[in-house]
This record gives sequence, C-alpha cells and structure tokens, in this order.
Amino acid sequence: MTGETAPDRTLWHLTGSDALHFLQGLVSNDIRPLEAAAGSVWAALLTPQGKYLADFFVIRPAEGPVLIDIATALAPATLKRLTMYRLRADVQIALSRLHVQRGLGTPPEGAFPDPRHPALGWRAYDATEGSAPSIDWDAIRVEHLIPESGIELVPDDTYILEAGFERLHGVDFRKGCYVGQEVTARMKHKTDLRKGLARVRIEGSAPPGTSITAGEKSVGTLFTQSGGHAIAHLRFDQATGEMRAGTARLWRT
Repeated sequence: MTGETAPDRTLWHLTGSDALHFLQGLVSNDIRPLEAAAGSVWAALLTPQGKYLADFFVIRPAEGPVLIDIATALAPATLKRLTMYRLRADVQIALSRLHVQRGLGTPPEGAFPDPRHPALGWRAYDATEGSAPSIDWDAIRVEHLIPESGIELVPDDTYILEAGFERLHGVDFRKGCYVGQEVTARMKHKTDLRKGLARVRIEGSAPPGTSITAGEKSVGTLFTQSGGHAIAHLRFDQATGEMRAGTARLWRT
C-alpha cells in the first residue's frame, strides 16, 4: 500500500553517535525508547520560557539514520536553533532523500502508527513519493481536538499543555531536564489550566485567528473548522453560553 504524499513536510536525517542523546536534552518527550528499538516519538522544542517553537516526529527506522519529520514552514528556524544547541555533540543534520507518506487503514510494511492519536493513521518514509493528497485531515483533527503547527500551535506563544500535548503523548514528565521543562512542569503540578484548546460547535465561519467573544469580553481565538465544529483556544471560566467569532456563532461541546 502507498500512502498519500505530505507536501508540507520536510524530512531530515541525523547521523553521529550523539544524535538521540542530543535530542533527549532538548525536546519535551522521552527519546530513549528509540535507543532500543525502531519507533516514532512526537515531541516539541520549546523556548527557555516554556513556549512552543516547533513540533516534529523523531523516527528510528529499522535500518538507516534517525529521521526528523517536521512542518516545512518551521524547518529553517528549527534547524538554526538545533545547530545553536549542537556545540561539540557528534551529530550532523541534513536533508533526507526519502519522502513522507501518510494514510489511514492498513499500514504498509515499515510504517509507524502516528503516535498522537489512532485516528491519524500511519506515517511512512519511502524513496518514492506518495499519491496526491485526498484525506480530509482537518476533519480528523477537529473531531479529535488535535492541533497543527502554524494554526493552533503558534511559535513563541503557545504553551504545549494548553494545546493538549499530554493527552496526545507529546510530553513526558519523568524524563528529566530539557529546554522549557521547568515552566512546563510547574504548569502541570502547581496550577489548574484556565485556558486551552476546546472543541466547539459553530454556525457560520470565520478566518482562523478570529477573536471569540462572549458578551463584550474576548474569551478566546477560533482556529480550524470542519463539519459544523471547530478547534478554539478558550478561557474556560469565561467561555460559556453562545459566543461569537465575527459573524459566526459558537457553543462549547
């Protein structure tokens, strides 16, 4: 089986004896399981203040170097940041000649389940491009409240716990230190989240990024919309009753 191509993704390969150890000290999730076996881990790179910079998949294929599957829009800034952190570590990052494929249903040999949610199917890394995109990924994301980089995940602004990274297996609270770990741990253990992503019912539509109001108060921001529902970032204690985003009407589900 061949999956569909993912034209908005960039694939790097990492070589060098420190590749996994290097990532372990930087990202939100535990990379160590990949030292023992092939697999895929979803993780985020954060600022020292705990704000999101990028998210990506770290893949250990059965054969070949470690791979990073990242949104193309985030790739240049992320590569610059990783290079800054590299120092004397034995790790080299280069573009891979493989292609990212993704799909639903029975996965092909060598594919990996998307670690975020079973509804997102599988991802594979192959020498050939996949078929033309045809799956409505936005509908899947809205149904299961899964954020996307460049939409719900905003560099230098988003906090990953507000974006659902714990529910989506993108953060590990036992792995030890990484960049932004202190703020993330404090949000987990010392506060109740008062803001975050929520699924809302919507009548009408508005551009992603439109402010959501309840009465005269701004209570959040509207993002991806599909099939009469949408993903929104809301202030939970204020987002009650009927809300507005431009001319659209919204209700929490």
